[in-house]
Amino acid sequence: MLALLLVAAVVNFFLAEPIDGFIIFSFVAIVIGISITQSVRAENAVMALRDLTAPPATVVRSGRTTRIPSTDVVVGDLLLLNEGDRVAADGTIVESIGLTVDESVLTGESLPIEKSLGPSERIDDRSLVFSGTLVGRGRAVVHVDQIGTATRLGRIGASIESIEASKTPLQRQIDRIVGIIGIGAVLVAICATTLHGWLRDDWLEGTLSGIAVGMSMLPEEFPVVFTIFLTVGAWRMSRHQVLTRRTPVIESLGAMSVVCVDKTGTLTMNHLTVVEVAPTGSPLGSIDRNDASHRRLALVGRLACPEVSHDPVDRAFVEFSDHWTSDDHDVSARRQLIREYPLGDHLMAVVDVWKFDGRSGHVVVAKGAPEAIGSLTRLTGSDRGRMEATVAHGASRGLKMLAVAQARWSDDDVPDDPTSFDFEFIGLVGLKDPLRPGVVDAVHQLRSAGIRTVMITGDHPVTATAIAQEVGIARPDRCLLGDDLDDLNDEQLIAVADGVDVFARTRPGHKLRLVRALQTGGAVVGMTGDGVNDAPALKAADIGIAMGGRGTDVAREAASIVLTDDSLPSIVDGVRRGRGIYDNIRKAFAYVVAMHAPIIGMTAIPLFISDWPLVLLPIQIGFLELIIDPACSVVFEAESVDPEVMNRPPRAARQTLFGRRELTTAVLQGLSALASSLIVYLWAIETDHGDATIRSIVFLSLVTSNVGLILINRSWRLGIFRTFRQRRNPALPWLVVAVVAISVLIFVLEPVRTTLDFGPITIGDAAVAMTTAILGLAWFEIAKVTGRVG
Repeated sequence: MLALLLVAAVVNFFLAEPIDGFIIFSFVAIVIGISITQSVRAENAVMALRDLTAPPATVVRSGRTTRIPSTDVVVGDLLLLNEGDRVAADGTIVESIGLTVDESVLTGESLPIEKSLGPSERIDDRSLVFSGTLVGRGRAVVHVDQIGTATRLGRIGASIESIEASKTPLQRQIDRIVGIIGIGAVLVAICATTLHGWLRDDWLEGTLSGIAVGMSMLPEEFPVVFTIFLTVGAWRMSRHQVLTRRTPVIESLGAMSVVCVDKTGTLTMNHLTVVEVAPTGSPLGSIDRNDASHRRLALVGRLACPEVSHDPVDRAFVEFSDHWTSDDHDVSARRQLIREYPLGDHLMAVVDVWKFDGRSGHVVVAKGAPEAIGSLTRLTGSDRGRMEATVAHGASRGLKMLAVAQARWSDDDVPDDPTSFDFEFIGLVGLKDPLRPGVVDAVHQLRSAGIRTVMITGDHPVTATAIAQEVGIARPDRCLLGDDLDDLNDEQLIAVADGVDVFARTRPGHKLRLVRALQTGGAVVGMTGDGVNDAPALKAADIGIAMGGRGTDVAREAASIVLTDDSLPSIVDGVRRGRGIYDNIRKAFAYVVAMHAPIIGMTAIPLFISDWPLVLLPIQIGFLELIIDPACSVVFEAESVDPEVMNRPPRAARQTLFGRRELTTAVLQGLSALASSLIVYLWAIETDHGDATIRSIVFLSLVTSNVGLILINRSWRLGIFRTFRQRRNPALPWLVVAVVAISVLIFVLEPVRTTLDFGPITIGDAAVAMTTAILGLAWFEIAKVTGRVG
């Protein structure tokens, strides 16, 4: 894009007026400077985020324990893992005690995965840990098997490198338009030079005329508009927590028709919270701070948690119990953990035995899967049936159901088997990963804008469906599993993807296939995510949107946009701004097309009549460009977004920047301005004005048309005066005042007027030129009122 602008500058500098070339060169430098500044700012922010995610690792080498950077871990090391550690490599568990690992960055699962040492003859994922995952609770010794790009995380990162980012639709359209016009300008310039030299037998003046015609056609504003609008748009978005790593993708936001979202961390907080409880004999319901049975359930559950834990379930119970205190089981009282029975395959529950200072006997608490607690408490018959029904009811609404039990033990010796305790069933607890603030409203606004929201998650289908219903996804009841996708070929997937909005139990490869299927079906696809598992789809999507606060390095590097506030509603604002930018680019291009028509016409038409004076030479065209360029790059960029922009569907993926209607309107505007200038030109000739004065009158007519085109193209829906009342544009008054002031100086100061080859004009001449130009564009305002445009 900037290459064409540089060509125009070279033509001006060497073949026309050096000052014009210098000004355009300066403008190129400003554009490049802004682009470089934005790029450096974005990359610096990403690097800063990356520095926050480089965890150390604790390893055993030659019998000595040492803490080293995770990048220094090698195959064969023994990796020591404790609560809160980030796993530095893929490895096999050698020893473990109550180990749970958060693998959401790889799988999308919000709940921790229990890990244990498996049989030597069978190694599966339960006995393996993976780089990038987080230890929730417990501890383990792991033999390092894979590091770097050989890990699962590394393989996903490597797969991203094979995905090439493509140009946006608007980039391709502008490349095509600029190429066609550029070739046309060269051909027309050659024809104009030949025609002038043949008709007037003045080849030197013919060469200058040809240059003038070519300059009038060179659309150097196109690359300026595209580059400036997107660069400044990226800067404006960065002030609203949206960091743009590749500015052209902003334009694609306005065309986005499908947004694919992960559940964990994108729609939800990735932070489990107790939301409902069911004490013994009571149905599942909301928490009542005044209910003693709820209080007991919370405090017993709290005792079943370690003093310090990174496990999300433990943290949820701690937060749940923070609202109460207890005389009998005060969690702040001095106590000693006598025995811990960790969660394992044989018992899907945690059992802790506590000894309180000054109290006889022991307090035994248990927390875990309802079926495990049911077995410990020996629930049978109707009691067990009621528990199972309550669990099923909670699970159907996306709740993770856990049970809590309590027992007392009077002996000093504690049994090896936790089933020896006489447990009392205390009740059930429903945990949920709550929705992020503003998500429901964001999904609703996206639907109003014609954008379909698709959930692609690794979670259980029941959980996925419940969340989809809660956030307002259009078809939450239609859920397809990852295994179902494996049974479909690409053609079948394209057809299925158009009718399903919830995909559960998916793997990274599924997300990538779905994005590509949607794109093949004609959609402009946005993909949000924060985990490593999202990275390939983020890279392949038309708009990859990563969460910057909690997102992984791989996700941020793969995405084209990073949300520094991790807020889905920021996407809505991005779509609104993207659509506004596209509208403003289209307005600016319409203005450029319309304004170039009279310039081309008034440069070329006098060539055909030998007695008609030339009115536009390179220096006058250069001056007009000084008005057109800031009008495009400043005034239209500063135009506020139409309030109705989010109440219309996204434009089609293959929709051209200029449809037949838009192009026809712009050409008619240009021909109207040309007709006005031509009428003024002929009038000036008939009234025996001198060549220099004729040039001044026509130039003033063109300047007036220029300002008029700016005003009428601010909105194709509202009239000029309504637009002034409803739309704020801080740059417009300054441009109009500058144009008027410079025009007055040109025609009043004789040295300036003479330098620019203009002649003196009277007030009457100026009135004729300006009135004719205004009347020539009045039809468009009438068309707005009658609803023929907009």
